[in-house]
Order: sequence, then C-alpha cells, then structure tokens
Amino acid sequence: MSTPFATAQAAEDAFYDALEERDADLMARVWDDSPDVACMLPMQPIVHGVQVRNMMRDLLRSKVPLDIKVTHIRWVELGDVAIHYLEEHNNAARTPANAPGIYATNVFRRRGEAGWSMILHQNSPPPPPAR
Repeated sequence: MSTPFATAQAAEDAFYDALEERDADLMARVWDDSPDVACMLPMQPIVHGVQVRNMMRDLLRSKVPLDIKVTHIRWVELGDVAIHYLEEHNNAARTPANAPGIYATNVFRRRGEAGWSMILHQNSPPPPPAR
C-alpha cells in the first residue's frame, strides 16, 4: 500500500533510498496503487500494476550491486503530474568512471492533499560513445 509523499521530489528521493538500502517497504510506499503504474528497464519487458511491485521486490532481494547517483536534468510539473528527467550512474557496478550514465524518466501523480506517488519509472540504454 502506497503512502504518498508531500512532494514529487520526496517520492523520488525515497525511490532511490529504497534501492540503495534495499528497503522493500519503502519501495512499496513510493509506488501508486493504480494498476496503471509501469516500469520499463533496458532489455526487460515492460511491467504494469502489481508486476512492478514484484519486479522491484525481486530486484531488492537480488545480488545486483546498487549505488545509484542521480543528476537531475529537468523537472516539469503540470498540475497533478510531475515528470523528472535525470541521468543515473550506478557507482557499485563494475563500470569505468567515465562511462555514460543511463537516462531515466520518473513520473509522479499527486492525489490531492494526500500527496505524491510514482506512476512510471523508465530507463533508456546509455547513449553511444562520443566519437
């Protein structure tokens, strides 16, 4: 069951904290309860609704190293929807320090006075190397 956050940024911070701390309870609070939520990760099928929670739970239980640092590119707030564009760098992965990050889009919905929760997390593959 999600517990919306006071701001979209607070929900986003909780999302990355849950990943780093491998906190399934916090992750469950981040996501909206709607069956329309979605998550799209590189080289993975799109998941919706309860599948998102299951996938996140499995990711948090896995041995995949997670130490994600984000750089915000742009925030757009349109009424009850907030869209955050950012770049993620997984510092725990065995990638060179100068490797490109992965672009991400996080979308949040405000439920009136109840607050904000995540409805979409999408990652893109890293861009091709500069020539």
